[in-house]
Amino acid sequence: MLELPKTATAPFCPSEVRGSVAFTPGAGGWRKFLQFAGPGLLVSVGYMDPGNWATDIEAGSRFGYGLLSVVVLSSLAAMLLQTLALRLGLATGRDLAQLCGERYRPGAAKTLWILAELGIIATDLAEVLGSAVAFHLLLGVPLATGVALTALDTAIILALKGQKFRELEAIMLGLVATIGLCYLAQVVLVKPAWPEVARGLVPSLGTLAHREPLYLAVGILGATVMPHNLYLHSSIVLTRQVDPDPASRAEAIRWARLDNILSLSLAMVVNVLILVLASAVFHAHGRHEVASILDAHRLLAPILGTSAAGVLFAVSLLAAGQSSTFTGTVTGQVILEGFVNLKIPCWQRRLATRALALLPALAGIAWLGEGGAGKLLVLSQVALSLQLPFALWPLIRFTGDPGLMGPFVNRPWVSALAWTIFAVVTAANLWLVAMVLG
Repeated sequence: MLELPKTATAPFCPSEVRGSVAFTPGAGGWRKFLQFAGPGLLVSVGYMDPGNWATDIEAGSRFGYGLLSVVVLSSLAAMLLQTLALRLGLATGRDLAQLCGERYRPGAAKTLWILAELGIIATDLAEVLGSAVAFHLLLGVPLATGVALTALDTAIILALKGQKFRELEAIMLGLVATIGLCYLAQVVLVKPAWPEVARGLVPSLGTLAHREPLYLAVGILGATVMPHNLYLHSSIVLTRQVDPDPASRAEAIRWARLDNILSLSLAMVVNVLILVLASAVFHAHGRHEVASILDAHRLLAPILGTSAAGVLFAVSLLAAGQSSTFTGTVTGQVILEGFVNLKIPCWQRRLATRALALLPALAGIAWLGEGGAGKLLVLSQVALSLQLPFALWPLIRFTGDPGLMGPFVNRPWVSALAWTIFAVVTAANLWLVAMVLG
């Protein structure tokens, strides 16, 4: 009989895995980087989850390569913001959630905690729908049955009880590699017009002057720069053993920054490939109405003339959904411990979050039909974008505080760029709300 744990268990509990990854004495630069690499990879999972698929597929099918620049700029903004998050953790020895709980008044901290929890639920909704669609495509089960099957991922969480954080990172590497290779193979089959792809990389304000592309652009932004990833990254970098002296912290920040840039560059390439695939396969063939993952899978094989494309699509989608499940569990524990100093078994955290995501997923499918999964996915990413400023504000404030950060405080140009991103995100959200209400 399976004995359920009564306390939080590694590798998901931040306090239990802190400082658990040691460095080999005398390791050279490349070996030391490989030992430090991993946190960025876990964060990158959130940048290629099913929510990204939904926004990128709809953007590519409806507007061709027009929103490709939004994907790239959002990814570059994410690299900067995630660098601030990792620097905050390594410089202070505390994560963003802990600092919010310590430095804000109880009412403000509680509000930020609730918003962070809502962000995780929105993220988990995307994971539920994406994994359900993958089960539907691979097993032929109804979409509602696929949603129910996603509840079984708690068994996977239990199977990882007692494992080391490094093992979790290895699993993520395998899943991320699966996603990347599957999409690379699909794009090779498509053979897109690369000069048109290059033109799509040039930003165009005219494209965003209308409600539909702006809605998708905000969705891409929310799917790319995800608020819960900022809490996650500031915590998981603390799994590495780092001496408290400034020189050791500075070295750790350099390695973590390189890990972050390389990992998020991989995520950016995957998102670009998704949009390129949708544009080359659907938009170029007059299929501008493809707005869901189901539609994309149904049309891939007939247009490309090979069933392999559909199989690759479904396998990579399942890998995306399951990898996001792991990181969502870790983030949930980070937020609980940081904001309210509460430790619960990981399976309880997983069940609670998944239950709150299952209900809207099943209700949405019952109301909108199976074709509504794509609409719910995009909506979940827009919801994430609306919550993003509430994670950005404390992050930028903390990393710009010399009393907290010491020698690792933001340089003036970094703070200026970060506040510019905050202003753009907030303005885009307000613009979208005004368009919807108008």
